[in-house]
Amino acid sequence: MLNFLLKVDDLVWGVPLIVLIISCGVWLTYRIRLLQVFHLGKALRLMLKNEEGGHGEVTSFGALCTALSATIGTGNIVGVASAICAGGPGALFWMEVAAFFGMATKYAEGLLAIKYREIDKSSGHALGGPFYYIEKGMGRNWKWLANCFAAFGVLAGLMGIGTITQINGITTAAQNFFDPDARHIVTTIGSGDSAVTITVTTVVVGLLVTVCAALVIIGGIRRIASVSQVVVPFMAVIYVICGVLILLFNIPAIPGALYEIFVGAFAPKAIAGGIVGISIRTAIQKGVARGIFSNEAGLGSAPIAAAAAQTKDSVRQGLVTMTGTFIDTIVICTMTGLSIVITGAWRPELGLEGAQVTMYAFQKALPFPNQVCSFLLMLCLVFFAYTTILGWDYYSERCLEYLTKGNMGPVKVYRWLYIAAVFVGPYLTVKAVWTIADIFNGLMALPNIVALLALSGVVAKETAAYFEEKRYVEHLK
Repeated sequence: MLNFLLKVDDLVWGVPLIVLIISCGVWLTYRIRLLQVFHLGKALRLMLKNEEGGHGEVTSFGALCTALSATIGTGNIVGVASAICAGGPGALFWMEVAAFFGMATKYAEGLLAIKYREIDKSSGHALGGPFYYIEKGMGRNWKWLANCFAAFGVLAGLMGIGTITQINGITTAAQNFFDPDARHIVTTIGSGDSAVTITVTTVVVGLLVTVCAALVIIGGIRRIASVSQVVVPFMAVIYVICGVLILLFNIPAIPGALYEIFVGAFAPKAIAGGIVGISIRTAIQKGVARGIFSNEAGLGSAPIAAAAAQTKDSVRQGLVTMTGTFIDTIVICTMTGLSIVITGAWRPELGLEGAQVTMYAFQKALPFPNQVCSFLLMLCLVFFAYTTILGWDYYSERCLEYLTKGNMGPVKVYRWLYIAAVFVGPYLTVKAVWTIADIFNGLMALPNIVALLALSGVVAKETAAYFEEKRYVEHLK
């Protein structure tokens, strides 16, 4: 089964999809005139300033935190480590390239989400995202494509990026900290290479996270947003502080790490020492795939949260949505990747995988006892993954709501299926989990990228009109 999944993953995340996603980001960057460079400062200021008088369910900052709760997750710790282990240090370079152009993609997603969303005036309930800007922007003849996106979104949340991957990362981190030698075994599932050892730590932590997730998920978007507005800034600040300390205490090693990353992007074997399987294609494929898994630019998930924002201006929300990719990848993933390259934690001879790679890097790079480093990383990963579980439940519920034409009965049933998936997640193998998540990510991206390319003219027109009006108002002042 794993071999089959790997073949499907290679097919989905082949050269055509990677070229399509990057090309979309490049094209949008051209259409909006490098907006992610010239207006990043404005976007960061708007991020902290809620708009008054807009329609929607949550504040603009709350919508961003909901989106960040889904993007800042195991991809920032486990995903970066997996990309570098598979594709060498050069994978981080391609992750950054994808993120730079992904900022333009994310901007377009946020803009279109507000422009084409639907709001129930009586209840204030907002629903929007790729399914609506495909149907309303491209026309009713493309509704089948909107349905495809929504279906893939439901499956991605339930079987991949939203549940199994996140809870697996949490229990693995807890296991490595509390019982690294697996002395307290409950049972073993499977045999051979696919065997999964179930420990007391895995059972207890998995159950606790499942209960905590259920208590929030049942409350809907407002409860998810309220929790995210507290947890997301807190966890991001802790991780950034750790990342800054790593860089400060290892300043002499940074130039060498940057050299490895840049050379590894174009000549991976020169850095990897001839390690079998590492090529330019692998570096690009893993870097782009894991980067998109982390920041979700192009997947079409973030605009579902953006559509709930209390705002009247689509461009404004596009700018706010764009900051998610900057924070997630340009800041957080870069810090993770540099720490891994600086310490050489990615090298195969160490025999590490997933969260173990980043934990090794923290232990080597920070001047604290190993237990303290392990605890800090475990704490960050637990918070990151927990909020991702919450965010992706919201995404997949909205996709299902679109498919059922607003019938909330199936949505309520889905919530319990989602919670059940979180419950069983710790007992699945890591490699199979990540492969399934990659497949559904790619399937979600296809219809969304098609829509973004088709509606790029709308994005360019709205953007030009917004900044022309701003210049006119400033001229009058």
